[in-house]
Amino acid sequence: MMNRFEGPGGKEARIRYLDGDFQVTSPGSFVRCAVTGENIPLDELKYWSVARQEPYVNATASLRREIEVHPELRKRS
Repeated sequence: MMNRFEGPGGKEARIRYLDGDFQVTSPGSFVRCAVTGENIPLDELKYWSVARQEPYVNATASLRREIEVHPELRKRS
């Protein structure tokens, strides 16, 4: 059984993450979330870090990475 990431163009893309946009440097149909490992179709990619050049499946994963990198953010009350 094929999943939506198999078949023609069903490989992982290489991306350069920019402010408010991204540039495909190697064609593919998806990228892998840096936190969860989930596949993210390029047309659904909305969250990434320019500084770390990482994609995230959603805002929660993005925040999780931010807190991992900056633990002091967790201490705010």
